[in-house]
Amino acid sequence: MTEKRENWSARSGFIIAAIGSAVGLGNIWRFPYVAYENGGGAFLIPYLLALITAGLPLLFLDYAVGHKSNNSPPKAYRALFKGGETLGWWQVCVCIVIGLYYASVLTWAGSYIYFSIEQAWGNDPESFFFKTYLQTTDSSGFDMRYVSHLFWPIVGIWVLTLIILYGGVKKGVELSNKIFMPLLFVLFTILVIQALRLPGAVQGLNAFFTPNWSAMMDYKVWLAAYGHTFFSLSVGFGIMVTYSSYLKPKTDLTGSGMIVGFANASTEILAGIGIFAALGFMAFSAGKPVNEVVSGGIGLAFIAFPKIISSLGSGAGLFGILFFSSLFVAGISSMVSILEVPIAAMQDKLKWGRKKAVTIIGGGSAAVSIFLFSSVNSIKLVDIIDHFINNIGIIGGALLSIICVAWFKRSALTDLKNHINRISTIQLGRGWDFTLTVITSLILLTTLAMTIFGLVTKGYDSYSMSMQLIFGWGCVIFCGVVAVILSKMKDR
Repeated sequence: MTEKRENWSARSGFIIAAIGSAVGLGNIWRFPYVAYENGGGAFLIPYLLALITAGLPLLFLDYAVGHKSNNSPPKAYRALFKGGETLGWWQVCVCIVIGLYYASVLTWAGSYIYFSIEQAWGNDPESFFFKTYLQTTDSSGFDMRYVSHLFWPIVGIWVLTLIILYGGVKKGVELSNKIFMPLLFVLFTILVIQALRLPGAVQGLNAFFTPNWSAMMDYKVWLAAYGHTFFSLSVGFGIMVTYSSYLKPKTDLTGSGMIVGFANASTEILAGIGIFAALGFMAFSAGKPVNEVVSGGIGLAFIAFPKIISSLGSGAGLFGILFFSSLFVAGISSMVSILEVPIAAMQDKLKWGRKKAVTIIGGGSAAVSIFLFSSVNSIKLVDIIDHFINNIGIIGGALLSIICVAWFKRSALTDLKNHINRISTIQLGRGWDFTLTVITSLILLTTLAMTIFGLVTKGYDSYSMSMQLIFGWGCVIFCGVVAVILSKMKDR
């Protein structure tokens, strides 16, 4: 006897979980740097336009697909068009790959909560992070030497994630988000207030908000805005399709989507205020302009911020704990949402019980993740896999979903729109059709084409071709091959 499909306890549970998925590690350290690099205050204009003209329309599409079918991505897309199940499994595989390396970054954030107490990184946070903590190899090739102090924390991350997933939709995913999201809001609000009180904070805010209008003439700024919006909202790779499938029949989909979209955008802008206020203090202390202390991605979280923390004197430990706890809490909620996609898909396909699905999918992913990211190559693998799977896996999945539904199956798009309009407060009209069919699809197509061309002709960064083939293109091929195989299997 199979288990009855679970539901959220209420619409609020879904909204909190959806916000928990959207608000992740990237909001706190990726968005501020992307905004600064692409025109500062001027970037907020294309970013908000991208949210309205592409992010929200695609979010509504994901909601409609999952809610109407009451199934995970493979069955949901199969119900819409022939061959749709393969697309659904592609999105499922993308989530599996993301989960593997996401746990590693969470491990770093968790470890740095402890390191913040005594500022263990000393006077050289960069050397500490890469050489002492990660013990990153200088080899350009494959090097899987084991690092013991990376092993147990990543095991702990996976144990916590699996415990939440074993709890199910209501007692696991929903309950954890009801705990973690308010906690994140409290932690990060305190952090932002503390940052705004630092000397030089205004200098940092000026760097973040001062518009560089000429940057808006560069098409790359607009591509960056649209690309970040897709990643940030968790659209196009199965999460929102899965989450909406747990909703009760009569749920306001567009109203929920608006709350999730603007809550996510507000969190990112708040993060930009807090991060750049702190960078302004760092620039003030060093007697340098902000552009000489700002760095993106990993550098901002694990190198620049430790430098800021060390400069704070008596309050340094608390400030560090707040920042890295915010990273950790935001990441856990996203990690759970990522793994929920393949778990739900296997439950739907093979009629597995919840515990069996979590054990096989979660346990198998944990074993691979622990093996790969307890090594001296951990940060290289994170960088390579993240670049390929985000820029090809997510963008490709989102583009295919729009092409198949909005271009070649117009009747399906009409049915989905009618479904949304029957139960939602904000009605969708021709504007939604146009943005999906023209604006969103062209942006995604351009982004994907440019990415693939660049990777084929130039490769990615300075990594060896063997590393890029195995862990970059290899992950993309894995998603395609497994998607086809699973779509050919008969349902149980």
